[in-house]
This record gives sequence, structure tokens and C-alpha cells, in this order.
Amino acid sequence: MKTVRARDLGVPFDGTPGPLNAITDVAGVEVGSTTLNWGEGPLRVGEGPVRTGVTVVLPRGGKDTHPAYAGWFSLNGNGEMTGTTWVEESGLLQGPIGITNTHSVGVVRDSVIQWALRNKFVKEDEWSLPVVAETWDGWLNDLNGFHVKPEHVFSALDGAKPGPVAEGNTGGGTGMVCYGFKGGTGTASRVIAKQDGGYTVGVLVQCNCGRRPQLTIAGVPVGKELPLPPQQALSKMPGSEARGDVGSIIIVVGTDAPLLPHQLKRIARRASMGLARTGSISGNSSGDIFIAFSTANPHFDDSPGPNKVDTVSNDKITPLFEATVQATEEAIVNAMVGARTMTGIDGHTVQALPHEELQRLMKKYNR
Repeated sequence: MKTVRARDLGVPFDGTPGPLNAITDVAGVEVGSTTLNWGEGPLRVGEGPVRTGVTVVLPRGGKDTHPAYAGWFSLNGNGEMTGTTWVEESGLLQGPIGITNTHSVGVVRDSVIQWALRNKFVKEDEWSLPVVAETWDGWLNDLNGFHVKPEHVFSALDGAKPGPVAEGNTGGGTGMVCYGFKGGTGTASRVIAKQDGGYTVGVLVQCNCGRRPQLTIAGVPVGKELPLPPQQALSKMPGSEARGDVGSIIIVVGTDAPLLPHQLKRIARRASMGLARTGSISGNSSGDIFIAFSTANPHFDDSPGPNKVDTVSNDKITPLFEATVQATEEAIVNAMVGARTMTGIDGHTVQALPHEELQRLMKKYNR
């Protein structure tokens, strides 16, 4: 069954999306995921219920072992994204990006290394510092059961492909909560005007952030119009007023524009503004960490060099900033629209964003 997306409901967004309105509109990018969803009833650590998984983004696909220029940015650091000290130092990203739950970063990292060795992304006499990020799914998932295994990571990597990207309760986003509604995985893209280069910017998010009153969609105060029921507002559910902003969001930005690492860091920063459009203030307990990469200049790191590279001038980079902000905003909304109501450990239930109510509010505010 086709997943409903925000535009299907008439939600208006600025900018021109690519054909898929996904990060895979950037040529060469592949996305894979493994979703783990089983069990009901009381929490039994090590047994379930399980509501988790892993998502992977391969900037150049599973066959091209050339690194990509990259830059990263931490808006608020109550979270983890491994490998970013080397991204900062070297300006390059080698191999896949993994996203999972907070307590599965280690197994995903180690599994990515094994996969990279097997697929020649890393030579046997070299070291590897893969990028793996997380958000917390402990409201719905048996987080301390460590259910993500190497075979799940291998499956996501081997199954990564171009084309449409699964959204909502999928992959690493399976058990996530966003603005007090069901969150998860979302994606979107923008194509900038030909006179500005005609480049594509794609975004993928794993959203688990925000308080319900903050939620804003296309300028409409959806969270204030659809407040949490009293019993949930007083509960320890992420996004509730009793719990506050204890979630996180990981944002991955890919582009075919020829950008250097310092420019990609600037792109990663602009994801903050797309997040802000949805209402987030990036609270103290939120891990809001972003990475951006470029698929251009595939031979920039060829040995022995020196190598020639292309780059967009800083005077022409503003349309790419705008595209990043727009695609980030829509990717977050797509994650919520694509998610479905989920019940996890101890009967904890998180309601999906109601589509008919969202459409009603768009009309009420002439959006």
C-alpha cells in the first residue's frame, strides 16, 4: 500500500521537488533499511516488545568506493554521530551513513566496518571510522534488549537501492515519537533553478524531537490545535509537557552540487532552519545532529594527486541553502504523515498525526 505523503493531503510547501521528492533524487544515492517490529504487552528486557531498526544512506551507492566531501553540524549535542571528528578533520565521508536507536550505535558501527571491508570500501590494512547516528526509541521499544544484530545491518546495506524511500515507521525510525505524534523516517528533495545550476538537494531525517505545542506545519499551529489528551500530557511520553523536549533528530543532506567541506558544513547548518520551521527550539535534552555530503568530484582523493575539483562559488550558494531548508521541513512532515499509530512496551501508544484533522486545519488557516 502506497504511503500517504504530506503533499497528498494538500499541505503546501515552497520550492520544486525532484521526481521522487526524496534524497534518492540525488543521482547515485541509495537508501536501505531493516525494520524490527514484534511482540506485545509488558516489557521483558531481551524479549520485547521490539519497535526498532536501522536505516542506511550510501552517498555513492553500494559499488562506488570513492569518498565524498562532507561536513557536519551539531545544533544540540545530547546525542551521538560517530566518525564526525574525522569528517571535520579530513572533510571526507567514506562509505555509508547508519541511523539506529541509541543503544545500537555500537553494533551498527562494527557491522558497517565489516560490510565495508567485504565490499572494498576499506582496505584490510586500513582503519575505518564510519558515521553512525541515533535517536532514542525507549518509549515504545525494548531498548536495552539490544535487538539490532549485524545481520540486520547487512540486510539494510545489501538491500540499499535508488528509488522511493520508505517513510514513517520504518528502519531506525520505527519506534520514534515526534512532537507527541508518531515520528520516524522521512525524506524530501528540491531542484534549484537552471540559472542557479539546476542542482538537486535531498534530505533524509529520523525525527524523534519536539513538544506537542511547538508543532507547526506550513505555518499552521497544529500542535496547539491538536493538544495531547490530559492523561498523555501528564505522562512520561516524549513530547508531553511532563517530559518535555527529550527527543532528537538526525538530518542527512545530500547534493550533486560541487561543494567543498567547509561549504557542506554551511549546508548542514541550514538544516537547523528547516527544523525550526516545524516548531523545534532544540531543547537541552535533544540530540540534533546533521551531516551533509556532495556526490560531485568523485576523484578528489585519488592518489598521488594533486587533483582538480569543481566548486560552487559562495556568491551562488544561497539557492542551495534555501533548498536545504525547504527539503528539511518537508521531510520532517513526511515522516509524521507517513507514520501510523503504534503500541509498544507496557501498552504505551503513540497516535499518528490525523490526516483529516491536518487537512481541516490547513483549510481553517487558508493554507
